[in-house]
Amino acid sequence: MTMTSPRSNSDSGLQPEAGTAYKQLHPRIQQWIWDQQWTHLRANQIRAIAPIMAGNTDVIISGATASGKTEAAWLPICSVLARDEETGNTGIGVKALYISPLKALINDQALRLTTMGEYIDLPVFRRHGDVRGAERTQFRQAPDGILLITPESLEAMFVLDGPRIPAIFHGLRYVVVDELHSFIGTERGAQLQSLLHRIELAVRRRIPRIALSATIADGAIAADFLRPGDGQSVTLIGETADQRGELQMQLRGYIHRDPDKEEKDTDKQASALTVSDHLFNTLRGHDNLVFANSRNQVEMYADQLQRRSENLRVPNEFFPHHGNLSKEFREDVETRLKSPAQPTTAICTSTLEMGIDIGSVDSIAQIGAPGSAATLRQRLGRSGRRGQPATLRIYITEPELTRDAPIPDLIRTQLIETIATVELLLEHWYEPPNTAGLHLSTLIQQILSIIAQHGGAQAAALYPALCVGGPFSQVTPSMFVQLLRDLGHHDIITQASDGTLLPGVRGERLLNHYSFYTAFQTADEYRLISQGKALGTMPITYPVLPGSFLIFAGQRWQVVDVDAEAKVIDLVHARGGRPPLFFGGGPTIADGIRQRMKAMYESTEVPGYLDRNARQLLAEGRANYLRLGLGRTQILASGRTTWIFPWMGDRVMNTLSVLFTTHDIETSRDGAALSLHRTTPEEVRGIIEGLLQRPLPDPIRLAASVSIRTQDKHDNYLGEALLNAAYAARDLDLPGAWATLETLMRSQLPDTGSG
Repeated sequence: MTMTSPRSNSDSGLQPEAGTAYKQLHPRIQQWIWDQQWTHLRANQIRAIAPIMAGNTDVIISGATASGKTEAAWLPICSVLARDEETGNTGIGVKALYISPLKALINDQALRLTTMGEYIDLPVFRRHGDVRGAERTQFRQAPDGILLITPESLEAMFVLDGPRIPAIFHGLRYVVVDELHSFIGTERGAQLQSLLHRIELAVRRRIPRIALSATIADGAIAADFLRPGDGQSVTLIGETADQRGELQMQLRGYIHRDPDKEEKDTDKQASALTVSDHLFNTLRGHDNLVFANSRNQVEMYADQLQRRSENLRVPNEFFPHHGNLSKEFREDVETRLKSPAQPTTAICTSTLEMGIDIGSVDSIAQIGAPGSAATLRQRLGRSGRRGQPATLRIYITEPELTRDAPIPDLIRTQLIETIATVELLLEHWYEPPNTAGLHLSTLIQQILSIIAQHGGAQAAALYPALCVGGPFSQVTPSMFVQLLRDLGHHDIITQASDGTLLPGVRGERLLNHYSFYTAFQTADEYRLISQGKALGTMPITYPVLPGSFLIFAGQRWQVVDVDAEAKVIDLVHARGGRPPLFFGGGPTIADGIRQRMKAMYESTEVPGYLDRNARQLLAEGRANYLRLGLGRTQILASGRTTWIFPWMGDRVMNTLSVLFTTHDIETSRDGAALSLHRTTPEEVRGIIEGLLQRPLPDPIRLAASVSIRTQDKHDNYLGEALLNAAYAARDLDLPGAWATLETLMRSQLPDTGSG
C-alpha cells in the first residue's frame, strides 16, 4: 500500500519515555500510530512491546476497559509479522490467531484490526456462526493473515477440517486470548486450553500466548490457566491502582411488601416500577447501560420504560439487549449507543459487559446485587472514559418486614452483600476462580473431537495428548480408563479390532449436531418471528399456546401460532404480555464477600454512597444483627427451624448443606444462611460435634449422597464413580467446611430463641 514516510521518535509526537519501545516497532506500525494521531503510548503498551516481540514467552496484559490492551498486544505482533514478511521468514496459513468469547467482540475487533492489517499487507478474517458467504469461502480456500474466532468455531475447524489443521496453522506465530477472566475455571475454559494445546501438537512447537483481561483476581492462577504446568514463565503486565480513575457512585435502597405467593409477582412489579421511575427520570437524554441479573428482568424493565415513554409521548430511548435477541436487534442497539445523536439506554445482561466498542456511556446502573466484585468492575469499565469519572448507580430492593419474616430478611442480606461487594471492588479485590474442577464433560467432547479430527485414535495416545501436559491434568490414568468404559457403555465410542477408538452410533449423532461445538449446556430454544422478521430465540419453560401473551425485545406480543416441529413461534403486536422465562442460575458467591458482610454488620461506618433509604436499611440490618446476637453466635433458633450463618461462600455452604442432609435434616439455602428444619440449635451442635470428632469424609463418597449431580453438558454419560468425582471436585470444599464447623462450635449459644 502507498503511505507517507514513517515518523521517527523525535517527530512522532510521542512522550520521550516511549522512545525505546517505539523504535522497536516496525516502520509501518510506527506509521499506523502516527496516522491515528496518537500523542503517547500507554504504560501497558510500552511494557508489552519487548516481551511480545521477543516471541519466547507468554504474556498477560491486565487493565481496565479502554486502557489500550488490544493495541498493547497487536502493535508488537503486527511488527513481527511485518518483519517476517520482509525477510521471507513466514510459513503458510494463519499468522496470528485471536480467540474471543463473544461474536460481537470479534466483529468489533475485526474493524479495528483490518486497518492495521492493511498497513502490513495482511488480511483479517472472522470465523463464527454468523459469518457466511465470501469471507468464509476465501479463508477456507487460502487461510492466511489474522484469524478472529470463537472457541466453538475453532472446535468446528478441528472436527470438519481435521487433516488440514497442521497446514492451516503451519505459520502461526501468536495466539491472543481476549477476556481471559471469562474462561478461567469454566467448561468453556477447559475447551479453550485443550484447543490451544492441540494446535501446538499439530504444528509441533510452542506458540506464544498473549492474554487480555480487565479483571485478573490472581496473576498466578491466570498464568497457570494460560500455560498449564508452566505458569511461572508467563510475563504479567498490569496497571496500578491509581490508573483506575475517579468513581461517582450511589446505592439506592427500596422496599416492597412480601405478601402471600399469589400477590408476590404483582408486588415485585410495583417495586420495579419505582425503580423504573428513577431510571427514566435520571437516565433519559444520555447514553447508559443498565445491568439486570436475568433476561426476565431485562425484558420487564425494558417494557416498563418503553411504556412510560409511550404514555408521555416522547421518543423511546430504552432498549433490551441479551443473548436471546436476534443479531440484528442487538447490533441496532449497539449502533445507537455509538451514535452521539441518539441518546440510548440499553437494559442488558452480561452481553454488554465485555469489551465491545460502544463508545463511552455516561453511566452504569446495576439492578440487584451484582454477586461478584469482578463482574461489577467489568461493568463499571464501560463508563468513565476519556478522563471523565465513572458513574455507577445500584438499585437494591428489600422486603417489608413482617412478624414472621425470615432472619435473612431481618438483617437485610441483599443490601449488606452489595455493600460488601462494592467495598471489595474499591480495594481492587476480585474473586479467585474455582480451578478444582475435573471438567469431565468437556473431556468427553475433546475425546470425540480428536477422534473426528484424525478419523480415529488410540487410547494410549489420547491420555498423553489431553491429560499429560494438557488441560485435564487432574484426571488420573484410572479415571481416564473408566471414562472410556463409560463412553463405550453409552455407545459414544466404540473400539475396532486393532484397538482404534471410533465414534459409536450415539457419538456420531453428537458429532453431526451443531450443538456439539459448545462445551456448555444449551437449552432447546424456539425462534420468535413477527411478520417474517426474526426477533430472537427463547427456551420454552412453560406451555406457550396460540392466543397467549409475552414480552420480548422490549415489546408486547400475542402468540399467533406455535410450530413445535420447526420450533417457531409466530407473534403479532399486542397490549398484554409477561416476560418469558429464561434458564440461567445466579453467580457463585465467594468466601471473601460473605466474610466482608460479617465485618460490615459489626462496623459502625456508613458508606457515603448510600442514599437515605439505603442508610435506613443498613441501620435496620445492623440493629437486628445485634439484637439477634449474631456477633456472638452463628446458630439461631426461629420456631422449629435452626438458622446457621457460616459467613462463607457458596461452595462451603453447599458442602455444609450436603453434610446436614446426610443426617436426615431437611436443609435449605437462603442466601448467606442455611435453614435446618425441625431442629434445635442444641441438636445441630451435637451433629457438628460428632462430625468434628471424625476425620474428614471422603468427598467422593459424600458426593454419592447427593441426588442430582449432573450439571455439565455431557455429565449424563458418566458412570456413578466419575459423576461423584466430578461433583466433589466442582461443588464441594471439605477443608473450608471443616474450618467453618470449628468456628460454629466456638460461637456461643444465644440467650433465648429469636424470631
